[in-house]
Amino acid sequence: MAEEQGAPDRRSDKVRDLGEAIAELVHDGDTIALEGFSHLIPFAAGHEIIRQGRKHLTFCRMTPDLIADMLIAAGCVDRLVCSFFASGSAGSLYEIRRRLEKHDPEPLAVEEYSHHAMVLRYHAGASRLPFVPIRSFAGSDIPRINPDIREVDDPYGEGTVYVVPPLNPDVTIIHAQRADSRGNAQIWGITGVQQEAVYAAQRVIVTVEEIVDDEVVRSDPNRTLIPAHAVDAVCVVPRGAHPSYVQGSYDRDNAFYRMWPPLAKDPAKLQEWLDTHVRGTRTHEEYLAQVGEEHLRSLEVASRPSQPVDYGRRRTDA
Repeated sequence: MAEEQGAPDRRSDKVRDLGEAIAELVHDGDTIALEGFSHLIPFAAGHEIIRQGRKHLTFCRMTPDLIADMLIAAGCVDRLVCSFFASGSAGSLYEIRRRLEKHDPEPLAVEEYSHHAMVLRYHAGASRLPFVPIRSFAGSDIPRINPDIREVDDPYGEGTVYVVPPLNPDVTIIHAQRADSRGNAQIWGITGVQQEAVYAAQRVIVTVEEIVDDEVVRSDPNRTLIPAHAVDAVCVVPRGAHPSYVQGSYDRDNAFYRMWPPLAKDPAKLQEWLDTHVRGTRTHEEYLAQVGEEHLRSLEVASRPSQPVDYGRRRTDA
């Protein structure tokens, strides 16, 4: 049927339900990246991967954080590619520790890099480079535990330099403040390696707090960190980064982060939490209902708009 005159072009509309996007774009055995540096961590997408029971994933993330503990405990992940094991300064990631220290309930394969090396791997993947050089491993123990960090002769001078391979996820998932229906995603506040991880991937899902009109995106184009041509699906998931934070919308749920280490230290309690809050909920909205509206409202932030920027336009009265 032909489009009605003035109707939007549906072929350019990438808005999808989160469950549908995960079902279509995330497959068993995939290498997946969920990025966002302390800010905009795509927890809702990680929970949906757990609900759908994905298996044998290679999970890539600069700082594994709580989302890694959850995905690994849920049996979704066979291999972890990461740097800086941490839970947002709240304590240990006990599911990861059990797998690495005691192989309980089974071992976990790990590729460990530095933050800088992970950024460079995504950059090499986005640029379709075979490797990228890095100086900062000089004097480090990490090359001894990771054979993919290799030392090569400097082709332009004397001595050697370390190199790391590209990282090309099958799927990258990020969270952003807003996007238009075509997938032009805008981010402000702390950014991490989202752009590089998106361009390095074969398929991309962006979850957002809201969908806005094209004119809103065009009015402030410098905030468009992820352009539409790199995005396969955009999913409207308000509070989709909880318990991390979204600049301008809600704060980090520090109580949740403090709760996690003692809970995760007990495998039975961790599985009970997953059964109740993730596997026992059908959607992110049901998960949020269990967190509680009163608690979520306590995380909301007051408004502090940035100063307007005048981009200027060509004069027509000259």
